[in-house]
Amino acid sequence: MPNALARESSLYLRQHADNPVDWRAWNTSALTEARRADKPILLSIGYSACHWCHVMAHESFEDEATGRLMNGLFVNIKVDREERPDLDRIYQLAHQALTRRGGGWPLTLFLDPLTLVPFYAGTYFPKTARYGMPAFSEVLQGARQWWDGQRDQVQQQNQALQGFLADYGRETAHAGDLSTAPREAAREKILAHHDSVNGGHRGAPKFPHAGEVESLLSWARQSDLRAGEAAATTLARMASRGLHDQLAGGFFRYCVDEHWDIPHFEKMLYDNAQLLPVYAEAATQFESPQFQQAAGGIVTWLQAEMRADGGGFCSALDADSEGVEGKFYLWTRAQVDAALDTDLREIVHAHYGLDRAPNFENEAWHLHAAKTPAEIAAASGSDAAEISRRLARTRSVLLAKRAERIPPARDDKRLTAWNALLVTGLARAGKALQREDWLDEAETVLDMLIAAMDVRGRLPAVLGSTGPGFLDDHAFTLQAALTVLEARWSVRALRAATQLAETLLSDFIDRAEGGFFFTARDHEALPQRPKPWLDESTPSGNAVAARSLLTLGWLLAEPRYLDAAEATLRAAWTPIAELPQAAPAMLSALAEWQQPTPLVVIRGEPGALALWRYELRRLWPHPLNVYAFSDHGTELPPGLAEKPETAAGRATLCQGTQCLAACDSVEALVAQLQRLA
Repeated sequence: MPNALARESSLYLRQHADNPVDWRAWNTSALTEARRADKPILLSIGYSACHWCHVMAHESFEDEATGRLMNGLFVNIKVDREERPDLDRIYQLAHQALTRRGGGWPLTLFLDPLTLVPFYAGTYFPKTARYGMPAFSEVLQGARQWWDGQRDQVQQQNQALQGFLADYGRETAHAGDLSTAPREAAREKILAHHDSVNGGHRGAPKFPHAGEVESLLSWARQSDLRAGEAAATTLARMASRGLHDQLAGGFFRYCVDEHWDIPHFEKMLYDNAQLLPVYAEAATQFESPQFQQAAGGIVTWLQAEMRADGGGFCSALDADSEGVEGKFYLWTRAQVDAALDTDLREIVHAHYGLDRAPNFENEAWHLHAAKTPAEIAAASGSDAAEISRRLARTRSVLLAKRAERIPPARDDKRLTAWNALLVTGLARAGKALQREDWLDEAETVLDMLIAAMDVRGRLPAVLGSTGPGFLDDHAFTLQAALTVLEARWSVRALRAATQLAETLLSDFIDRAEGGFFFTARDHEALPQRPKPWLDESTPSGNAVAARSLLTLGWLLAEPRYLDAAEATLRAAWTPIAELPQAAPAMLSALAEWQQPTPLVVIRGEPGALALWRYELRRLWPHPLNVYAFSDHGTELPPGLAEKPETAAGRATLCQGTQCLAACDSVEALVAQLQRLA
C-alpha cells in the first residue's frame, strides 16, 4: 500500500511512494508526530535525477527489513531539495559542521524532533558495509542507541551546532573602501587552478562553472590574454567532449574524469540556462562557430525535450534509464553501423571516436567529437564542408534512432528560479546572436513568471504550487525582467521588476547587517535563516539581488535600491575576500558598483530605435545597457521620465548617477562613450 508520499506533487517524493517505509513529507503533521512520540527524525534529502539517490532507494528503502527498522526507530521524512532549497542549505551546512567534509545527495540526517538540529549526518550509506562505510542498518541502530542512551551528550552537541548555525553568515559589514582586491585575487586563484590542456579546474570531477567562465570572458575583454585563453579552452573542450550531448544538444551536470569524457548523465535546466548566454556571448567575442552551435543546441534541446505543458520548462532529466546510468546515451559500434549507410560509417567512427577503444566501462562509447571535420578531411583528402554536411545528416539519423529507446525520466516540476535563469539566458543569448525567436521565448516565459506573482509581489518556488518562494526566486526573476527590458522595452516588465525589488526590500532584507535572507520574514521557523554569499550550482541570490538593484536603481534614480545593493556588498565583504574564486556573481556585482555599465536611454519611433541599436552594436562592442522605447504611449516612472532625453534629443548616456547631455546621433553618443571609457 502506498505511503503518504503518493499524494505529493514532487516526482522525487512520489518515486518513494511504494517503499515499505512510512515516509512523510516535511510538514507540520510529521513534525508534530515526532515530537509527540519523542522519536528522532530520519531526514532524507535528494532529487529525482540523482543517481546515488536511486541506488540507496533500491538497496535500502525498497527493502522490507530495512523499512521495518526505519519505521520502528524513527519518524521518516523525505524532502525534494529542489522544492525546499532552504532545508537543503541548512542541513548541508550542518552535515559539513558535523562530519568536517562536504555533503551531497542523498543527504541523510538524524534530527532532534524538538529543535530540528541533527545529531548525526551522512550522505549515501550502502545496505551492507563497503567502500569504508558502515551498513545502513548499523547506522540506523547506532543513531537510535545514541539518542536513547546519551541524550545529554546529544543535546550538548546540538546546542553547539545551533550556535554555529545561528552565527554562520552573520558577518560584520565592511566599513572601508569597496576595492578591486577581491576581483584581482579571484583572477589569480582561478587561473592558478586552470587546466590548460582540458579547460576547467585541474583534476576530476569536472563541473561546468558558468559564472567562473563569465569572469574569464570579462577579464579577456579587458585585454587579459591568459583569461581569454582559459575561457576559450574550457568552452571548446566542454563543447567537443562528453559533457555535451553531441546529438541532441545541451550539457550534462558534470564529468567524472579530468578530460570531460564521461558525464554523470543528469541534464539540469539550471546548468543549461547559465551556459547558454556564456556560449552565445563567447561566440561573438571569439567569432567561434563552435560556440554558436553549442548555444543553439542548448535552445534546440530545451524546446524539444524540456518544454512543459503548462508553459515554461521542466527541471531535469534523470541520469538513469531502465535502471542503468547513461544507458539512453551509450552506443556500441554495431548499433551505430546498423543505423547508417556504409559510406557514412568511416567518418562517423573517426568523428565520434568509435575507431578507438570504448570509453565507457570498456564496452560502449559515449560520443564525443574526437576529430573535427577539417581533421577528417585532411586525413582522407576530402572536402571539410562536405564532411560537415554528411555529419549533420548522420547526427539526425542517430538522434532519431536514439529516440526509439526508453528515455530517462523527466522531472516535470517548473522551478521559478531556474525558469528565471533561463529567461536571462535566452534574452542575453538572443541579444548577442540577434535571435529574435529566442527573445520571443524569453518574453513568453517571463510573462508566465509575472503571472505567478501574488498581490504582494511574492512568487512560489514551484510554478503552479502554493509553497512559498525564496530569495533566488525573486532575485533571479528581477534579473530576468531587467534583462528582457534591456532587449525589448515593456512597461509590464518594468512594473514587475519594481514590484520584485520592493518585495526584496520588505520581505527578505536584513536591515541590521545588510544583505538578504534566503527565506522571507514570515517563513516557518527553522534552525537557521540562511544568508548565502557564495555561488553554488546557481549564482548567489544576494549577488544577483545586489547587481539587479544597482541596475534598476540607476535606471530609475532610486537611492533605496542603490543603498540596499551597497549594504549587501559590504556585508558580503569578508566571505568574498576569503574565497573570492567562489564568488563570481558577487564580484560581478562589485565590479558594477565600482564602474557601472554605461546606460543609454533612447526614445523615438520603432524604426529609428532599431537603427540606433544596430549602429550601437556595430560601433561600440563593449558592454552597454540600452533601453529603447517608443515616443508614443509609453508610461514612464518619475525617475526615468526626468532623464534629460525625455525633454530634448534622442538618446541620453548615463553612468551610475551621472547623466550627460542628450544626443541626436549615434556618432555623438559613441563619442561620449569614448570619453567615459
